[in-house]
Amino acid sequence: MALKNKKEKNFSEWYTEIVGETGAKLADIRYGVQGFIAQRSLAVNIIRKIENLFEKEVEADGYEPILLPVVVPKKNIEIEKEHVEFAPELFWLTEAGGEKLEEPLYLRPTGESQIYPMYSLWIRSHKDLPFKRYQSRINVYRYEATTRPFLRGREFVFFESHGVFPTHEGVLKQVEKDVEITKKVVHKQLGVPYLLFTRPQWDKFKGAVNTYAPDCLMPDGKVSQIASTHDLGQRFSKAYNVTFTDENEKKQFAWQTCFGPGIWRILAGVIGIHGDNYGLVLPFEVAPVQIVIVPIVFEKTSKTVDQKCKELEKTLKAKSYRVKYDDSENTPGWKFNEWEMKGVPIRIEVGPDEIRKRRLTLVRRDTKKKETITEKELEHKIESYASGLLRNITKQAEGALKSAIKPAKNLEQVKKILEDKGIAKANWCSTEMDGENCADILQTETSGGKVRGTLFDEHEKATGNCIICKKQAKHVVYLAKSY
Repeated sequence: MALKNKKEKNFSEWYTEIVGETGAKLADIRYGVQGFIAQRSLAVNIIRKIENLFEKEVEADGYEPILLPVVVPKKNIEIEKEHVEFAPELFWLTEAGGEKLEEPLYLRPTGESQIYPMYSLWIRSHKDLPFKRYQSRINVYRYEATTRPFLRGREFVFFESHGVFPTHEGVLKQVEKDVEITKKVVHKQLGVPYLLFTRPQWDKFKGAVNTYAPDCLMPDGKVSQIASTHDLGQRFSKAYNVTFTDENEKKQFAWQTCFGPGIWRILAGVIGIHGDNYGLVLPFEVAPVQIVIVPIVFEKTSKTVDQKCKELEKTLKAKSYRVKYDDSENTPGWKFNEWEMKGVPIRIEVGPDEIRKRRLTLVRRDTKKKETITEKELEHKIESYASGLLRNITKQAEGALKSAIKPAKNLEQVKKILEDKGIAKANWCSTEMDGENCADILQTETSGGKVRGTLFDEHEKATGNCIICKKQAKHVVYLAKSY
């Protein structure tokens, strides 16, 4: 059964429906506190699999896990001058056990102010470096003005890695590694394409020297920042006294970087970009149920079909596939709709005809085409379907992103591109702080359009004037509305 709201006509209502109770049941917003949602089993299972992908990659890169408390002393946020700008978004604890706390505590909005005081205790010598740790499967808290499940919340799932190096060169190399990890997981394994930007100075992470962030394009024309990696230079090490003794026994301030894949935002990208009017379309890698077996049962053949489905389930589970045999009393049609809504990549249908002919009927979620195969072909077909589905949804998403990017020579063209749910590419005076005034004008004139930055891995030369102030342009930037 199709969703009531059509993705291509009203993405916002479609997204609300597919996430909610009449869709795939990913989240329930009826918890009773704005910005705090009940994340349901399907969402949690997908999230954990996305986390697993990142955990595997950062650990292969030398990171080790840590887990710190959710509360942070007030003094910690006041140490780094730029980072203190997080203060208006903080949730505060001022009482406990019926008594006022001696020092207020805040719930972590991100990890720097809680982790780096510990780094100052843990790191002593150049022999300790590089020092690489990460936190995953945690929640952070920010008092966001507007909220939307998996796109923006006041409590949301967080993943962060923090590296400490003896030189700035180590930081820059780590940034490159973070970029590759993001590409491998988000684009190559989840099929979500993006544009990787160097953020303008006025829109970087508070306290960073530079921020590098990928934006994916949602079907409503807004971009969503799905990760970030930051060159922190020595700003946080000097603020939090993260030092080491070098080979000459001299005390030095460390160089630092942090990396944050936006697990929630990545899930939202998978939902919004790959989903269709029948529900989720999940990459095989992160689908909680990769294969569903649906019996086509008639009274006289029910036992034979049931036995065959159970044997098939056992065989596939032994090969480490995540398989579900749906032996519920619901009709086959109801089951088809239910598992399509949940985005299961492959459906196997088993009925009396299949048993008699020793064949199986397969359906791939993205194409919904049926194919009858021999049982000997099954494992090969599963691998083929899994890779084929990923290639197909990736190609479609890449095409949508590429076609949305259009050059603009003036502000009026930018307005038209953004109104048409696109991303504008234009000349800009500067991405240093002196370009912020033009960014403010752009945002006002376009009702929310922002400078997303310059491309990270390409050097595009500006050949004209800034579309706002008409001064000689120094950069080619990308402009879009965002979540």
